[in-house]
Amino acid sequence: MTNFMEFRNHKIVYRRYAGLFFTICVDADDNELTILEFIHLFVEVLDQYFGSVCELDLVFNFHKVYQILDEMVVGGEIMETSKLIINRALKHADYY
Repeated sequence: MTNFMEFRNHKIVYRRYAGLFFTICVDADDNELTILEFIHLFVEVLDQYFGSVCELDLVFNFHKVYQILDEMVVGGEIMETSKLIINRALKHADYY
């Protein structure tokens, strides 16, 4: 079973965690394994922030999910991969 498929001139990369599917559409020349690692990092950060992340956490706290993505991705490029720095920025934002 593969976690990527081609769609027109893009690749769809997905990964399943428990009952949640995380899907990212990228350019055809992007590295699929890098995107799979990014999805894994994103889920780890979500788990650290929400405890054990579930669908309801994502639905009722979508603004926090976007904030976490905003800390990790800038202009469509992965910018931050350190869980420590991401969590520190989230705690700082929660303080204010």
